Amino acid sequence: MKVDRENLHSKIEEMKKGGYDYLVKITAVDYVKSVQLIYILRNTSASKDEVLEVDLDPSDLYVHTIMNYYKAADWYERELAEMFGVEIKGRKAKRLILAKWDGRGYPLRKNFAWNEPYEKRE
Repeated sequence: MKVDRENLHSKIEEMKKGGYDYLVKITAVDYVKSVQLIYILRNTSASKDEVLEVDLDPSDLYVHTIMNYYKAADWYERELAEMFGVEIKGRKAKRLILAKWDGRGYPLRKNFAWNEPYEKRE
């Protein structure tokens, strides 16, 4: 189901109240002209999943955290920030989780320069 960024929180809240009690995954796909965030929610009592898709312009990559609805969003939001460059507004933890690098680019974006030398930050 497509949801715009402005309505994401109200949709998440509606689904949480409607029995979607488990956050399965948050991930993203870089389509070059847009970056799509994908939220997978599960209603465990009904054994039903729902997928929410949020399309973002690559020059305006941000959403607000959903940790107030699902604590499991913590790890996924940190991964989105580090690997795709999505700013997660409202987050307190800013530390890296997967790697320490020199900050040039985001490894899961199509424009990441894999051929350039990798330099670790100390």
